Amino acid sequence: MPLILQRLLPRAPFFGASHASSTSQPSAQGLHPAWVVLWISVWMAAVCNVPLWREVLHLPGNTGVRGWAFLAAFMVLVTAGNAALLSLLAWRWTLKPAAGLLVLMAAFGAYFMLAYGIAIDASMLTNVLQTDVKEAGDLLNWQLPLTVGALAVPPVAWLVRQPVRAVAPLRHTLHNAGLFVAAVLVAVGAVLLVFQDFASTMRNHTQLRYLINPLNTVYALGNIATKPLRMDTRTILPVGRDAQLGASYAGQSKPPLLVLVLGETGRAGNFGINGYERDTTPLLAARPDLISAGNAWACGTSTAASVPCMFSHLGRNGYEARRANFEGLMDVLQHAGLAVLWVDNQSGCKGTCDRIPNANTSAQKDPELCPTGSDCLDNIMLKGLDQRLADLPAEQRQRGTVVVLHQMGSHGPAYSKRSAPERKKFLPECTSNALQECDRQQVVNAYDNSIVETDHFLDSVLNWLGKQSNQAQPAMIYVADHGESLGENNIYLHGLPYSIAPDVQKHVPWITWLSPAMQARTHLTTGCLQQDLGERRITHDHYFHSVLGLMDVKTEAYNTELDMFAACRKPAAAG
Repeated sequence: MPLILQRLLPRAPFFGASHASSTSQPSAQGLHPAWVVLWISVWMAAVCNVPLWREVLHLPGNTGVRGWAFLAAFMVLVTAGNAALLSLLAWRWTLKPAAGLLVLMAAFGAYFMLAYGIAIDASMLTNVLQTDVKEAGDLLNWQLPLTVGALAVPPVAWLVRQPVRAVAPLRHTLHNAGLFVAAVLVAVGAVLLVFQDFASTMRNHTQLRYLINPLNTVYALGNIATKPLRMDTRTILPVGRDAQLGASYAGQSKPPLLVLVLGETGRAGNFGINGYERDTTPLLAARPDLISAGNAWACGTSTAASVPCMFSHLGRNGYEARRANFEGLMDVLQHAGLAVLWVDNQSGCKGTCDRIPNANTSAQKDPELCPTGSDCLDNIMLKGLDQRLADLPAEQRQRGTVVVLHQMGSHGPAYSKRSAPERKKFLPECTSNALQECDRQQVVNAYDNSIVETDHFLDSVLNWLGKQSNQAQPAMIYVADHGESLGENNIYLHGLPYSIAPDVQKHVPWITWLSPAMQARTHLTTGCLQQDLGERRITHDHYFHSVLGLMDVKTEAYNTELDMFAACRKPAAAG
């Protein structure tokens, strides 16, 4: 142990230090705060970082003496990082609460990283903070308290029972400052000992930085807490206030009616219509007039990241770099004078529907579509939809209407809850939310059944739109917010940082249907779109502009280069 640590860490009572008299030196009783910091830091680094060490041990080429030396240096680095953090909190009244809280954070983080193969960053924590009670309940199982208890109870019980020595304020300040400096020096020394291997590993395996527990959570919380310092979170800047309806609205016989189905957790590769070996979309596949974009990619890997991004005019890069929040697609459509409505069947619209008429169906009571103790199936959004539309201003409805239906879709980990019994086509399915308990094929079966349910829902939407043809010119665009991992490389669910997330979390289904009347109105043909969008790469960056183009809304915010329909519209218009 370096000399500086020996000076900063007085010999602990259980390592042979003499006990001072309780009457003459009451401040010398108990364990020195620096020792508390060290033992808690070691526990969190060694025990609560099993996901990290498991990943390190499986790195290619990390074998032999050199591999073990790298592991040891990395563990010293993590211990020193924990100690540096705790040294900032190691005051008389804050040490035990802070240490206990960090241990609990580390225990919960370790469980979710072990159980689902996730990584923790600001986006993941934002998604967690925006999760409702029902979604949180789907993550609860017997393994959660067992794992958290095993990781957190021993150190927390030790903290509660362990007396901590009272140190004079000035001396305590000097000790904490010295401990922080010593921890930083130890961390630097550990890195320098294996610098070549460390630099290469962190460059080629960036996912490791999101597994360093609980520093990953602390950093993510700090990122979220300091967000108001980096951008104006209180002001909503206007977008598309110049929006006007185009020439197609002049003398129209019927108004356009566009339904935007916002899917949840859809994997493009698991849709039969996209060539999946299983027939998960028989109803959609039976329709020759659908346009399926097979090369579509999400803006993020979680609902909290993707939904606001795809409804933004900024695109993914611009959205992540923004210095303020802006109005979105639905605001612009409303500025143009169209009737708009958002119907949600899950935890909310993430701010995208705050300024327009909206409704939530997830808490409705329906014996068929909302089983007791479970979430409502997505067809609940079609019940009462006619009345919801009738309640919108008549003047706006006469111009045109855009409706968003936000699915529960394939939200995990309780995939088995996302399909009705009669649509459980693939059995046996995993009925547990502890997905690692199930055979992987059972997990895939449960997920694929949820896609069968989505197939049924989209077919129901299309049938409903068909009934509106007498008084409207209907169309539908379905696209999922993000994909999902189903156990590939022991990764489940979604939400990994975009740069390291596997393609299955980013490759999404995107299906469009235009009625003959809408095709005539927009100078588009299904045949051209099927050919053009079958393989062409599109992303959520195209969503905002494509909807505005389809609805013929003119505004400076519209970018024709990001309108995925533009390539097929121009030849038709020229002809």
